[in-house]
Amino acid sequence: MRRDHRPYYLKKIELKVRDWYVEHFLRPHFEHLGKGCTFMKPWHVHVFGQPIELGDYANVITTPEHRVRLTVWSRSTGEGAIRIGNYCLLCPGLRISSATEITIGDSCMMASGVYITDSDWHGIYDRLDFIGKTGPVRIGTNVWIGDGAIVCKGVTVGENSIIGAGSVVIRDIPPNTVAAGNPAVPVRTLDPNIPLKTRADWFSNPMKLAHDIEEIDRDMLRGNTLLGWLTSVMFPDKTS
Repeated sequence: MRRDHRPYYLKKIELKVRDWYVEHFLRPHFEHLGKGCTFMKPWHVHVFGQPIELGDYANVITTPEHRVRLTVWSRSTGEGAIRIGNYCLLCPGLRISSATEITIGDSCMMASGVYITDSDWHGIYDRLDFIGKTGPVRIGTNVWIGDGAIVCKGVTVGENSIIGAGSVVIRDIPPNTVAAGNPAVPVRTLDPNIPLKTRADWFSNPMKLAHDIEEIDRDMLRGNTLLGWLTSVMFPDKTS
């Protein structure tokens, strides 16, 4: 099936069910869940422990095979926290695990399969130590972390920086830097003369953005019928 055959009203029903699920099942697990957040298949989001905060207008995307997992697991009460800013993008397979503190700034993008952790999760010599060495993680505003990258304990990634796909970050990365490799090292500096656009710019007028997306949906699904959708599900073909 190459396109969405659903009638528009069916998609609206699905979106309402999705929003109900977020409010009923997900929101109670967050210390704070901001306004305007959208979750694609929110039943594949796992939130464990407290405090976990997600700011305004975040986009969270999941698939059945690649869930998003936000976990706080600490030695004692008052330790461990995940704080994610406004306008962030969380892609399928993202895992964030905290025993101390992980702070992620506004407008950050975390691609598929990214892992961010502030702990080793076992002692080097004492394998019964289920936390191991820890160090807070700080990720600045407008950072982009590529597919499958790992950000390890005690690391600070400066604002606007980009972490290449598959990289392992074990040392601080300066602001406005592209870093890649295992271990990740700076490979270039962003041009200060080129202005940056961020996800915050995209959400500068959220009401208009929501209206525009709705109009796109209406246009793409115009003419679709319930019978046509059922036929595409039961008898998919290469031309549909």
